[in-house]
Amino acid sequence: MAEMVARVVEGVATLPRDEWDACAGAANPFVSWDFLSALEESGSVGLDTGWQSLPLLIDGADGRIAAAAPVYAKSHSQGEYVFDHSWADAWQRAGGDYYPKLQIASPFSPVPGPRLLLRDAALAPALIAGIETLVERNGLSSAHATFVEREQVPLFEAAGWLIREDSQFHWTNHGYRDFDDFLVSLSSAKRKNIRKERERAVKGLKIVHLTGEDIREAHWDMFWDFYQDTGARKWGRPYLTRAFFSLLGERMADRVLLMLALRDGTPIAGALNLIGADTLYGRYWGCTQEVPNLHFELCYYQAIDVAIARGLSRVEAGAQGGHKLARGYAPQPTFSAHFIPNAGFRRAVADFLAAERREVQRDRLWLNEHMPFKKEG
Repeated sequence: MAEMVARVVEGVATLPRDEWDACAGAANPFVSWDFLSALEESGSVGLDTGWQSLPLLIDGADGRIAAAAPVYAKSHSQGEYVFDHSWADAWQRAGGDYYPKLQIASPFSPVPGPRLLLRDAALAPALIAGIETLVERNGLSSAHATFVEREQVPLFEAAGWLIREDSQFHWTNHGYRDFDDFLVSLSSAKRKNIRKERERAVKGLKIVHLTGEDIREAHWDMFWDFYQDTGARKWGRPYLTRAFFSLLGERMADRVLLMLALRDGTPIAGALNLIGADTLYGRYWGCTQEVPNLHFELCYYQAIDVAIARGLSRVEAGAQGGHKLARGYAPQPTFSAHFIPNAGFRRAVADFLAAERREVQRDRLWLNEHMPFKKEG
C-alpha cells in the first residue's frame, strides 16, 4: 500500500468548494465549505481570534481531496462547549504549555457531525494519524475532536483516543401529523402547560418564517441586534461578526430558516436555524423586548412545527438547557475524542473521564425517567 501523505493548508476558503463538499457530504451544513469559509472570510475565525484554520487534507489518486478534517490551532478554550479548562490549568501548573492545542470542530457550533470528512472511507486511519503527527512534530499538548457523530466514535477509539461523553436535548419526530398530534403523546398536565405557554408567548405578536431570497440585509441587521444582546450576556463578546450573517445569507440562504416575532410589524425577537438533510438545527436567539415564554415558542415549539411540516427526523436545539426536557426534548449522548501524547497526563485525563462518564450516564437515566410523555401501563 502506498504511503499516505497528509498536508496542511491555511483555511478552508483557499480550497475548491466542490472538492471539500465531496468529502463533507450534504447532510450537515456545519462542515460545508460555505459555512466554514464564511467564518474565515468574515473574520469570525482567524489568527487574532484564537481560531487559526489549518485544515488537514489527504489527496486521492485523481489529485482531488479524498479526506479532510476541519482543524484549528487554538490559543484558548472559548467557543467549544466541551470544557477542558481544568485540564489546561493542571497542565500549566505542571509547567507545560497547554496552548496552542488542535481542535477538530465546527467553530462555535455544539452540533454533532462528521469530523473526519471522507470521500474515501478507507482513509480515516491515515487522517487521524496525520492529526497525531501534527501534534507531535509541533510539540503540542493535545488534539480534541468535539461533537463527533456517533458513527465516527469507533474510528477514534480504534486509534487510541480518549472518548468523552456528555448529553444534549433533541426532539425526535415519531411520524407526528402536526403539533397537536405530538401533544397527544404527552401527559395531560404537560400538554395543558405547553398550550398555555404558546398562547401567552404569541399574544399580540405575529410569527414569520423566512428562508431563501426572502431574507434580506435588513433582516440580518435586525438579527444582529438580537445576537449581540444574547452574546454579550453569555460570552461577554459575541463570537460571530456582522459580516458572517451576510455571507451566510449569500451562500446558504436556502439552508437558513430565520424566525421572527413581530409586534405591530416590528421584529422584537428572532431565532436562527440551519436546515440539514433530516434535522433542523437551532443555533442563535435574541430579543429586544422580554416576553414570557417567547424563547420557548421561537426556539422549541416553532422548530417542532417546522420539523413536522418538512418531514424532518429531529430538532437539535443546541447545548445544555434542562428546561427543554419538559417540552419533549430528550437527553441524547454526545461525544468528543481526545489525543494526549504525554502518558502521565493521558492517565489522569482517562481517570477523570471514566468518573465523569458514570455521572453523565446516571444523570441521563434520571432525566429519561422524568420525560413528559405518557407512561405506558
